[in-house]
Amino acid sequence: MNGKSTKEAIKMTTFPAFSPDDILHDLTSRVSAGAVVTDPAELQKFSYSTNMTGEGAGLALAIVEAADTADIQGTLATARKYHVPIVPQSAHTSTVIGADGIPGSIILSTLKMNKIIEISKPDGLAVVQPGVINGDLDKAARAQGMFYAPDPGSKPISSIGGNVSTNAGGMSTVRYGATKDNVLGLKVVLADGRVIKVGGRTMKQAFGYDLTQLFIGSEGTLGIVTEITVKLLPIPLGTPVMGMAFFPNMTQLAKAVAAIRISGVGPTMLEALDGNTVAALDTYRHTHYADNNESMLIFRIDSSTPATENLMEKLLGEYDGTHISVTTDPQQQADLQQMRQDMLPAVFAGQNHIMEDMALPLSQLAPMMDYIAALGTKLGLKIYTAGHAGDGNVHPTLVWPEDEKEVPTAVVEALQDMFHKTLALGGTISGEHAVGMIKNQWNNAELGPDVDYLQHQIKALFDPMNILNPKRKIN
Repeated sequence: MNGKSTKEAIKMTTFPAFSPDDILHDLTSRVSAGAVVTDPAELQKFSYSTNMTGEGAGLALAIVEAADTADIQGTLATARKYHVPIVPQSAHTSTVIGADGIPGSIILSTLKMNKIIEISKPDGLAVVQPGVINGDLDKAARAQGMFYAPDPGSKPISSIGGNVSTNAGGMSTVRYGATKDNVLGLKVVLADGRVIKVGGRTMKQAFGYDLTQLFIGSEGTLGIVTEITVKLLPIPLGTPVMGMAFFPNMTQLAKAVAAIRISGVGPTMLEALDGNTVAALDTYRHTHYADNNESMLIFRIDSSTPATENLMEKLLGEYDGTHISVTTDPQQQADLQQMRQDMLPAVFAGQNHIMEDMALPLSQLAPMMDYIAALGTKLGLKIYTAGHAGDGNVHPTLVWPEDEKEVPTAVVEALQDMFHKTLALGGTISGEHAVGMIKNQWNNAELGPDVDYLQHQIKALFDPMNILNPKRKIN
């Protein structure tokens, strides 16, 4: 080896101050109530998900199954000492690579912190740990004549902590709002180990800056949520009604939805499925709904009267709605609900897919539906469009053959065009799925340079060492 190559070799050599074993030894000494998992099969399972793209994601060094706040504080102390990334994780249902592993990171799981601490019917609230499953909280509340309203469509599997982290929306947002509209207070462990409480138990609170809303939707980049106080609502009186109607296209459906929203009917659910999606459901469920027309609207009214039902039917008909049916039968309603939930496995079956998440002002929903249909024709793509039409949330799913591992250029072009069009129409390119790593380069495009810069300043204030879910939410 000549002198030049020796010099180059020395320049490229690093001299580590510690090893992975040093990190694990320190971590194990600080986690007492929970567990530190290093089994390769478990690391693989919790580091990767079906949404993994490979970029900026990889096998974690360890998983901490936290049992209490002290475990979280200890994990953060190790992370600060060794500058190790922390990936907060609960039920691991993120669709935007927001909770997948980062190479050499520590996955901090709060899934086993799953106690319902309190349900207070007089105060109309519940206090829960982040690992509580959304549907389990709702069942517990209903046993006392109350209910937890947010239904992200993953109610049986997603956790309240994950819902808070992403500001999850879902099917009931049209009536009851997203997660942010149903959270009163939080307990959070900051990156430096301090435990703070923000918000509280009151329905109104105007003191100080609203840090509760800052943490909601922050995707674990500002702190680790350990306790959540949420609103509960009384179960509505009256008879709930569910039904469906069919339209010649998604544009007419969107116009009907806009009219229903301002009519005073007060729907709890207005779910849209285009013709491609209805046909996929027919194949999956052995039904024949596609024979009725093209696009389907599934609707629900929690407190129905003859007047609301009549008005609903009138408005549907005015926008070419046909084959309108309603039911008060609980089993039939459950089947309609299940049909909406079966949409994803029906569409995803046997093909690669990317499901997107844009939200539009209601007046712009119909133009966006037109645009998506035209874009599919232009680029030769089959697009399945569905979504929570009542709040303007659109979920177009783009598919390509299962044996093609690379995302086709036309799919990438279509997504970029959809994002630009959404922003041009005054919408957002993340209605409820959060940002993760999938869209973190679009902050400047959606927020503008000044707000983008301010976002980074906020991140630096709460997490100066950048150990909390780095490169997620903002890049």
